[in-house]
This record gives sequence, structure tokens and C-alpha cells, in this order.
Amino acid sequence: MKLFVKRCIDVVLSSFALVLLSPLFLLLAALVRISSRGPVLFRQARLGRLGRPFLIAKFRTMRDKAEDHRNPDGSAFCGEADVRVTTLGRSLRKASLDELPQLWNVLRGDMSLVGPRPDQVDQLQYYSVDEMIKLRVKPGITGLAQISGRNRISWQERKRLDAEYVRKWSLGQDLSILMRTIPYVVLRRDIHEGKHHAGGFERC
Repeated sequence: MKLFVKRCIDVVLSSFALVLLSPLFLLLAALVRISSRGPVLFRQARLGRLGRPFLIAKFRTMRDKAEDHRNPDGSAFCGEADVRVTTLGRSLRKASLDELPQLWNVLRGDMSLVGPRPDQVDQLQYYSVDEMIKLRVKPGITGLAQISGRNRISWQERKRLDAEYVRKWSLGQDLSILMRTIPYVVLRRDIHEGKHHAGGFERC
């Protein structure tokens, strides 16, 4: 029953947001198209519930066909001085506007508003047995790791927090995470990880 309620909340809120923000979607799509060559949307296979891949959608923030850079632990490289990121893309990331198309993923049922952030498909090889628990639920636009340090904390810590979220999941926890996400987005907290963290890696 609780999962049904969670899905209903996802459908209602994502539908409302997609309609309300449609003018912003059109504006951002035009800006991405004008600012650099390449498609408006960036699509990539990510790990969904039970490890099933799905295509995540974001507004493109990097040069078209940019190289996939990784840290030694398998996490995606993402630094403040990343030359792959366009000028507009940097602003979109700081305001988390590049994530808005994922509302469509939520409406489709690939994702939830709240849940573990979806990793790239090949990153499954870096999961420990305990970390596999995060695949029991749908990935989310925001989650416990996003309000507990976001990119400031290591990928290993993020996976630990994702596992903790699944073990303690409740509708009340989801509501709390949604409310606590607002100041993180508005105040642009922990967008980039400092190089003094996790052996000098920068993650996104």
C-alpha cells in the first residue's frame, strides 16, 4: 500500500511540475540549442530498479560527444574546472536545472522523486554485496545522499547512505528528504567536491 501511495505522489507531483515548468523547459531547450552544437537532451543508460537499465534524460551540459572521464574508484569525474562542461552547462548544474527532464523519467515510472541516485550501468561492478540493496527500489531525482553532502562526500559514502535509505524507507522519510532538498538547490550547496576529499578525486 505504501509503495502505491509513493507512486501516486510521484505521478501527481511530476505531472504538475511538468505542466507548471513547461515554459522554462522551452526556454532552457532553446538556450542549450543556441549555446553549443549537439542535442538539447543528454541521454545515458543508468541502473534502475533490480538493475534494469533505463535511459535517463538531462539537459545537455557538456560538449557533444565529450569523453567519459572517471576517477580511479570508478566514479564519474566532475570538477569545477572541467573543460568538457559548456558555459551554459555550468550555470545549469549550479542551479540543478539540468536535472529537470528527469521529471519525465518519474512520470514514466523509471524513477521516483526520492531514491538513490542512479549510477551508470558499468559501475555495478564496483558495488559491494551490501550496496546492492540500493537496487531494490527505483532511483530518485533526490535522495538521502543528496541532502547529506551531495558531491562533497565520497562515492563510497554516497552508496552507504543509499543503502541506509532503502533499509529505513518510509513515506515520512521521503517527505523529509523532499523538504530538505529545497535549501540544497536554492543555496547551491555541495555542487562540486573539493580536491582535498577522497584522495583528490572530484565526483559528480
